[in-house]
Amino acid sequence: MPLRRLLLFASGLLAGAAAFAAASPQTWDDIVAAAREAEARFEVARALELYLEADRLRPDDAGTLQKIAQQLSDLALEKATAAEKKTQAARALEFAKRATALAPDDPVNVLSLAICYGKLGVLSDTRTKVEYSRLVRREAERALALDPRYDWAHHVLGRWHLEVAELGVAARVVVRLVYGGLPAASKDEAIRHLREAVALAPERVPHHVELGFAYRAAGRTAEARDSFERALALPSRELYDEPAKDRARAVLGPG
Repeated sequence: MPLRRLLLFASGLLAGAAAFAAASPQTWDDIVAAAREAEARFEVARALELYLEADRLRPDDAGTLQKIAQQLSDLALEKATAAEKKTQAARALEFAKRATALAPDDPVNVLSLAICYGKLGVLSDTRTKVEYSRLVRREAERALALDPRYDWAHHVLGRWHLEVAELGVAARVVVRLVYGGLPAASKDEAIRHLREAVALAPERVPHHVELGFAYRAAGRTAEARDSFERALALPSRELYDEPAKDRARAVLGPG
């Protein structure tokens, strides 16, 4: 290869390498910033990849571990089989535990535990469901004690009250006799917590949708419809917004 062409070729390689380096996150801060941008675009798998890279560069950062737990939890239901879903949810729980061990007074970390227990409980046997249901309430209440204005903690507690309050009589008897029962729950408490979540973060679609379901379960049909319609009128800005709106639309029906 003539010298001129060789020099041009080498120059092109260097330019390409420089462009790749500029486009690729290099520092921990760059990687975390890129992960947050991926989250904002709902690119959960890419965000997970970047947060895992951040964890390799700076192990045992509580915020990064919580974010890894969140991405794993969000991706769990996309797995093909129940076994894969359960493995993914269990992995998310382990990262949430690590984050909470490092920063036990961070309400986000504590609530992440509650969410992971809830997701894993859905995929578990009845005894484990009951055990994890107790832990969901415990960790959500602990998160709320750390930050009484944490809207997602109110949301999780509201959902917990509604789901437990709607257990049938036969199921309650079995749970009490075989598994020692669950803490008391009520639809009124579900409504109270979900109304508080809406008051604290009125722009969040899922709060309105879950409040609608709580009203519906309590026979308050007009208030349920109003909550669903408020949710549908909001812009979708977060990963969970459109799925929540789909649930509201399914209840409201066409028109």
